[in-house]
Amino acid sequence: MKFHLLLIILFWSSLAFAQGDAASLVKEGQQLYRQKQYAAAIEKYKSALAAEPDNPRANYEMALTLFSSGKGPDGLPFLEKTIKAGSSAALTGASYSLMGSIYGNAKQLPKAIEAYKNGLRADSANQRIYYNLGIVQYRSKLYPDAEQSFIAAIKRDSLDAGSIRMYALATFHENKRADAVLGFCRFLQLEPNSARSKEAFGNLQNILQRGTLEAEVGYIPAAATKAEAFAQNKVITKVLAGFMTRKYASPTALLTAQLKDLFAAFAMQPKPYKFSQYFYKLSQTEHFDTFVKLISQSSITENAAWLHGNTEKVTVFKEWAKTNILQ
Repeated sequence: MKFHLLLIILFWSSLAFAQGDAASLVKEGQQLYRQKQYAAAIEKYKSALAAEPDNPRANYEMALTLFSSGKGPDGLPFLEKTIKAGSSAALTGASYSLMGSIYGNAKQLPKAIEAYKNGLRADSANQRIYYNLGIVQYRSKLYPDAEQSFIAAIKRDSLDAGSIRMYALATFHENKRADAVLGFCRFLQLEPNSARSKEAFGNLQNILQRGTLEAEVGYIPAAATKAEAFAQNKVITKVLAGFMTRKYASPTALLTAQLKDLFAAFAMQPKPYKFSQYFYKLSQTEHFDTFVKLISQSSITENAAWLHGNTEKVTVFKEWAKTNILQ
């Protein structure tokens, strides 16, 4: 009897040691991962899984490291184990999200979309999954679906410039140009001076100069999307028509006048567009000129110089932005 009891004690002691050892190995692997020593991290996770094959964190970290080292598909079985374990909503959601990224990289877009949706069923508060889902929907030319995913991402993080940029691009592809104008302006307010900013400002100028948007191969907008695009473009055309015969001292003066009139028109619609109330309110303040110079600095060099010489005005505008709720 004493012999059997000793065996039981040794068994549970060795199991507890293996579990603790697995946790330590995972931590060591994570540290190596952060240093981008992927091969060494993978060896740590292999050791952790040898000690505890169903450890959900070890399986997830193994999949993540394989993905980061360019071997994403090899990580899918590990993610399936993590999901099956169901250890937490956050880890399950992250596993589905990583699975979506693996399928997305492999251009298996329907599988990627389904994985991200499963991730949101597990963890509906995860802002990044909404963003990732929107990216794949955008790549699939499912622009209305992408728009809604980016809106959901923005609701969870209103300062995420990437989500706002993609929202603007999705609505631009839908030809919903009022939404696009407001989206590009919000993105440029948050990220005014980068390569992405230059592209966004170019898209904004395309709309203000009434440029055309060529029909995309493979994209057939729904009747509701076409109707909304027609209504928005009608508002924009009416506002911009008044600028055809006016003369302005500079491109900045023209841009300021155009945006001010557009923001007023957008806010007056029966169903105001996203961000329209915020930008209308801004257009009625002394900060509007600073805002216009801020969002155009990547393309209008004198505005970049003005901002450099008027840092106090920029600071006051940013303080205003912090204390006014964006709608």
